[in-house]
Amino acid sequence: MSQRVCVILSGCGFLDGAEVHESVITLLALSKAGAQVTIAAPNIDQHHVINHHNSTPMAGETRNVQIEAARIARGPVADLEDIKASDFDALFMPGGFGAAKNLSSFAFKGPEGSIVPELKRIIQEFHAASKPIGAVCIAPALLALSLGNGTLTIGSDEGTADALNALGATHQMCPVTEAVVDQDNKLVTAPAYMENAAIHEVAAGIEAAVEATLGMC
Repeated sequence: MSQRVCVILSGCGFLDGAEVHESVITLLALSKAGAQVTIAAPNIDQHHVINHHNSTPMAGETRNVQIEAARIARGPVADLEDIKASDFDALFMPGGFGAAKNLSSFAFKGPEGSIVPELKRIIQEFHAASKPIGAVCIAPALLALSLGNGTLTIGSDEGTADALNALGATHQMCPVTEAVVDQDNKLVTAPAYMENAAIHEVAAGIEAAVEATLGMC
């Protein structure tokens, strides 16, 4: 039987939502592995909307995280409120600033930040059920905010690593083409675009993370 994986997105667009490259690479790797994928997102407004052409905020514009995530999903996206760990074998979270702006306040408050309550519930449910969780780019911060432990990586950025350590996690440096596996906690993380890398290098790390996550199901 193929593994059932919930992929959580934070919108669409790396400056204010889910990182599109990371999301597509994740979905491609899961498809190649034969996984059954459900894409989910919260039915909330984004923190703000960024013009990705010039990287500036678009005053007065609002967008819904779930509706924006549907651009990547190419169709309907499940509401986080309807996601239960008992329905899945694994959880996976691509990055993008939406993870730190929409799914949490980590971008603004660091280790003092909070996380969307429904997402915290989901992460804790998967963890309590000993089901693997994968997260890449800045998304490992969501694990630290929810669990307060585990060995994680965001690559080599010292400031972000210090924030994860302050939350009780243990940060491990990692090349962009590789992933860090915390076998005891069933957590898999990879740097992705937290590093200034080419897309094929980012893909190698995400593919490694997907493979390790599915390998623990």
